[in-house]
Amino acid sequence: MKNSQAKYFLVVSDNHTDRDILTKIAEVYQNRVDLMIHCGDSLLEKTDPLCERYQVVEGNCDFPGNFVNEQLLTTSVGQVFFSHGQHYYVNFGMSDLMAVAQKNQADFCFFGHTHQLKVEYQEGCLFLNPGSISFPRGKYRQIGGTFAIVTVTVDRIVVNFYDRRFSIINELTHEFKR
Repeated sequence: MKNSQAKYFLVVSDNHTDRDILTKIAEVYQNRVDLMIHCGDSLLEKTDPLCERYQVVEGNCDFPGNFVNEQLLTTSVGQVFFSHGQHYYVNFGMSDLMAVAQKNQADFCFFGHTHQLKVEYQEGCLFLNPGSISFPRGKYRQIGGTFAIVTVTVDRIVVNFYDRRFSIINELTHEFKR
């Protein structure tokens, strides 16, 4: 998977006590991606060894104070902002999340909370909800849980969604020009 000219972000969310799936994902992808992000509701303790593998934010079901509410990371391909999303009312629309992404000059904005996968590219920013890895909702719930890998090059962004067996879901692949 690794290509020296591309950057790879693995994004997962909402496993809700299903620690085993996070362990399996980390074992398979840790050396194949540049950054592993968890968008909240992990229910991990901050001392859990998995927190050394994933960048984690606090979700509404996490123990308060275990993690920060949001993170902004500078990478070689742009600013990565991520949050669980509940503080930006993502159940009711994207406007608050888009405003904070713009304020932070984010090139990538990752979130969870709704348990529904979503991807769109607006005003130079990729907005991505990987869906819930353990308790999916909405149109794609029959897949049984999803996570995403974002591949970033100088001129494009490719988003691939995967199921819990690490199989790519080809019909959900999205490509955007940068």
